[in-house]
Formats: sequence, C-alpha cells, structure tokens
Amino acid sequence: MASVFTKIINGEIPGRFVWADQSVVVMATIEPTRPGHVMVIPRAQVNKYSDVDPEVFAHAMKVSQIIGRAQELAFDVPRAIVSILGFEVPHTHIHVIPAESEDAAKFSNAKLAPGAELDEAMEKLRAALVESGYGEFVPAHMDKLEN
Repeated sequence: MASVFTKIINGEIPGRFVWADQSVVVMATIEPTRPGHVMVIPRAQVNKYSDVDPEVFAHAMKVSQIIGRAQELAFDVPRAIVSILGFEVPHTHIHVIPAESEDAAKFSNAKLAPGAELDEAMEKLRAALVESGYGEFVPAHMDKLEN
C-alpha cells in the first residue's frame, strides 16, 4: 500500500517541495518543530532506513547536509540537526531541522503549521538552495514535482 509520502511524491496529495532529484525529494513537514523543518525522503518506498539501498541512503545523507547548510543560511541558525525516526509513516525519511538549540529536536514541540507559514519558510529555503548553487534541484513549482 502506498504511504502518504508516496502519494505526495506522485501528486495525489499536495506537498511543499524544496528539492527533487532521481533518488530523493525534500519537502516540508506539516508539523514542524520550528520553521524550515523538512524531510529528505527516498523516492522508493522502504519502511526501515536499515533496508534502504546503501547508495540511496548515502545520497540522502549528502542531500541532508546540503539542506542543513541552506537552513543555516536561510534561518540564521548555528546548525542544522537530523533525526531518523520512522514510526509515524512507513516510508524512510530524514528530518532536517534548523536549530538554535537542542529544543529543535524535541518532537513534542511540533505543531500543525498554517499554510502561509509553511510557504514562507519553504520559499526562504528554496532561495537559499538557489543562492548556494543547487538551483537545478529546486523544483520549478513548490507544490508539485515534474516526475
């Protein structure tokens, strides 16, 4: 059965994308711990990160670093943090969160964000990725992929 992430990647459910390549996409979470919180998601639906193809996982981590550097620029934070949890959706994903402190890692701080707030944060991150030289991976439209 297709996960909610697969449905978003396939355009069946709306999403907010900041990155897309052949292996992974990066999109906003609707319940961020702070503005700019995104997820790096392999296109192939694999339940556990330990089962993801090692090359795809290595690429996802590389993209996570690129996203983290762009978050530092876009949100003026000292670092970005990552977390791989995987219980809430049966599709491997890496949370990348701009952080001023360890509080950003506390998922108990996550809350449903208004659409306008998500749009603003994702546009800032998209702009930082373009500014950092990764414009070719920023989808033309934030709300859909051109698979």
